[in-house]
Amino acid sequence: MKILMVYPEYPPTFWSFKYALAFIRKKAAFPPLGLITVAAMLPADWEIRLTDLNIEKLGEKDIEWADMAMVGGMIVQEKSAREVITRLKAAGLPVIAGGPLFTPGPDSFPEVDTFILGEGETTVPLFLADLARGQTQRIYEAAGWPSLESTPSPRWDLVRMKAYNSMPVQYSRGCPFNCEFCDIVARFGHVPRLKTDAQMLRELDALHALGWRGGVFIVDDNFIGNPGRVKGFLRSLSGWLKTNRHPFNSFFTEVSINLADDPELMRLMREADFNNVFIGIETPDEEGLQSCGKLQNLKGDLLERVKTIQHNGMGVWGGFILGFDTDRPGVFDRMAEFIRKSGIVTAMVGLLTALPKTRLYDRLKSTGRLIAESDGNNTSSHINFIPKMDVRTLVKGYQDTLAGIFHPKEIYGRIVTFLREYRPVVKHRMREIRSYFGAFFKTVWKLGIRDKGRIQFWKMILWTLTHRPRLIADAIVLAVYGYHFRRMYGEEIRRPI
Repeated sequence: MKILMVYPEYPPTFWSFKYALAFIRKKAAFPPLGLITVAAMLPADWEIRLTDLNIEKLGEKDIEWADMAMVGGMIVQEKSAREVITRLKAAGLPVIAGGPLFTPGPDSFPEVDTFILGEGETTVPLFLADLARGQTQRIYEAAGWPSLESTPSPRWDLVRMKAYNSMPVQYSRGCPFNCEFCDIVARFGHVPRLKTDAQMLRELDALHALGWRGGVFIVDDNFIGNPGRVKGFLRSLSGWLKTNRHPFNSFFTEVSINLADDPELMRLMREADFNNVFIGIETPDEEGLQSCGKLQNLKGDLLERVKTIQHNGMGVWGGFILGFDTDRPGVFDRMAEFIRKSGIVTAMVGLLTALPKTRLYDRLKSTGRLIAESDGNNTSSHINFIPKMDVRTLVKGYQDTLAGIFHPKEIYGRIVTFLREYRPVVKHRMREIRSYFGAFFKTVWKLGIRDKGRIQFWKMILWTLTHRPRLIADAIVLAVYGYHFRRMYGEEIRRPI
């Protein structure tokens, strides 16, 4: 078999970093980990080609070459996915599809021949067995929670590594918490399932052997869901890094805020070259956290816990949500103030959306408040349910919040606030710092000369050089991130209500 794997294009989103990547001549943030993991599950004698529409166009020669096409994607990639599927079917190719985009409603994609839904460790072998008999079904859906100890290492050889900013790896699936709006528990379960330390180190060995020296993103929705096992892995990772002379720029992952309550865990992550973590903070209002079941965020002062993580050498990227049933008009100012005081430059602020298979979705549907399906973009002003707050008030408050926190003065002020608190490990950071020097002159030209916020930019640079000169690379990177968010959120801020 000749298999053409196609990954649809992302619109500009928080995670796409579209406007930031141009500064470092990269085309996309990460390659499609799901597809290259599925590729590793296919027979070894099959030929496979990967086309990621975020870095390249889909060529006619590749379509003519293939016997079958496999398409994966997220909900936010729907527009591109539909265009791709139509083109593939017009060429006469059988189309196999899987991923979060297709899981909730396969019937809305009538052109797709076969759906492989859920976790591939269970479904891909079933599909392959039926294909060998010439009797494939239309839908293969996983039941239960497969062990990740059988998950193969991704097919990194299919990836054009130089086009990407970071390489993604997965350590675990599942989360011990149960936030009402989150679909992770529904898709992956409450009990985190983990790969073995040996598996993870084999994957890093493969990346290292292929010459990768950039950042590594551990894509787990909650990397610290099983703290005991994670600590063991971090010790193994630190040993591997020492043996291999710390080959990667840094590690980045997603965690819950209770990381701040575990000094040993923070120390181990710092020693294993983690320099940033993404945390779902959601809202500074305790009533909102209580209502959505984000109870882990109620066990201490949120702002102080953020600063504790920063003091322990890791930057905090924060997820924030507006539109909870408990929100009142004053929430907009409180959220902006929290973001300002925390020094979180990389703030993902979005309106609440009801994703399929979540407790929120079921509750809103049962009470007649669900009016549409989610567009999968948690930084857009699309609302798929009837909120308690007046819709115009909510959207206007959202737009005003974005306009405030992503004004150049606010962005550069938060960079200074963060750098005052940040205590990174500098011993192994020289390669990471050098990798950003190439972006320095472009940053100076775009942000220090042409941009309307150039005065604030130079004030921030001057402060860094006089107070925290060893963090000048961090200041530049954060300024570039800020530029991305200004461009990305600009359309939402200007959107008519």
